[in-house]
Amino acid sequence: MNRSEPKALLKSRGAARVRSGHPWVYRSDVADADGEAGDVVRLTDRSGNFLGRAFYNPRSEISLRLAARDDEPIDEDWFRRKLEDALSYRTSLKIDADAYRVLHAEADGVPGLVVDRYADYLILQVGSAAVERRLGWVIPALEDLLVPAGILLRADSLSRKREGLDTEVRTLSGEVPESVVVREGPVRYTARLWTGQKTGSFLDQRENHLAAGRYAGGRTLDVFSYAGGFALHAALGAESVEAVDSSGAALDAARANAELNRLTNVAFTRKNAFDALREKSDAGEAYETVILDPPAFAKAKRDLPAAIRAYKEINLRAIKLLASGGTLVTCSCSYHFSRELMHDTLRSAAADAGALMRVREWRGQAADHPEVLSIPETSYLKCAVLERTF
Repeated sequence: MNRSEPKALLKSRGAARVRSGHPWVYRSDVADADGEAGDVVRLTDRSGNFLGRAFYNPRSEISLRLAARDDEPIDEDWFRRKLEDALSYRTSLKIDADAYRVLHAEADGVPGLVVDRYADYLILQVGSAAVERRLGWVIPALEDLLVPAGILLRADSLSRKREGLDTEVRTLSGEVPESVVVREGPVRYTARLWTGQKTGSFLDQRENHLAAGRYAGGRTLDVFSYAGGFALHAALGAESVEAVDSSGAALDAARANAELNRLTNVAFTRKNAFDALREKSDAGEAYETVILDPPAFAKAKRDLPAAIRAYKEINLRAIKLLASGGTLVTCSCSYHFSRELMHDTLRSAAADAGALMRVREWRGQAADHPEVLSIPETSYLKCAVLERTF
């Protein structure tokens, strides 16, 4: 062991958390630690037992993020092996798209690093001071393994501020355009790499977009449509699609994406989603398919009571709009709004609507955003496909 290696001594609760398989150790569960933000530290329990090596940031509430359980160095070779393993897993998925997640932070064993691919370009999100200090190792490995035309750092998330990191968007390698056209199954769309949501698109919904395309038919309503991810796929099988969003810019992007795919059966309505659903259900309109993909109503646990009311309201209205035999595709990206809570909320909404809803599928995020059993936070996206039978 390198005697100058920074160390962290964990309290019993922190040690138990690590042994359970969770990579996060909160500041309150650290008995003692040396080193600086961005250091890799050696973890031990009070008995001196080795627990692993972790990325350290005393400024963050999550002070330690476990990177290795074996007694191995976190060096340039370690980062390359992690990237190779992540790529091998994505290859096994046989993804029918050229935009997908290459590496999913803790779920791929590299806390604080996200790598997304959009055709010939890579977009990085960095939420760890340790990873940021070692980008000089990450970038050459990505260039060698994926040969991108350019690599962009999207360091503009609010979570970086909690880590004491600056926010910025800058090119790390090559050249990266403002936007690029990518393929998602039979659909093409424009991803805005510098300014779009997340890293340019909602890649975690890719498989749900494709599923919605299989279910959609007749008259279809897509609420919270954003740039048309669900609407585009639905339009391939539906008679007509109405995409509703409160953002004019989002609808402009959705309209351009529909034109890109030569889809002429999509209409666009700029309106508050709650108002649109209420007005349509009060007017007695009927649809064969309704799709709901709202933003996170519960970004923190304290938001849950209001979030439950909001999720119930939109789903109640959506169910009322469904014709008999119609399909509801409804999503939640709120981690704190669990699948169990979502199930209960949908059941209550169906009861209030006087409808009998048959479960066709429970879905989650795309497989390139893997879930890890011992890390509940990696399971956040829920998607229910329900059929109205009465």
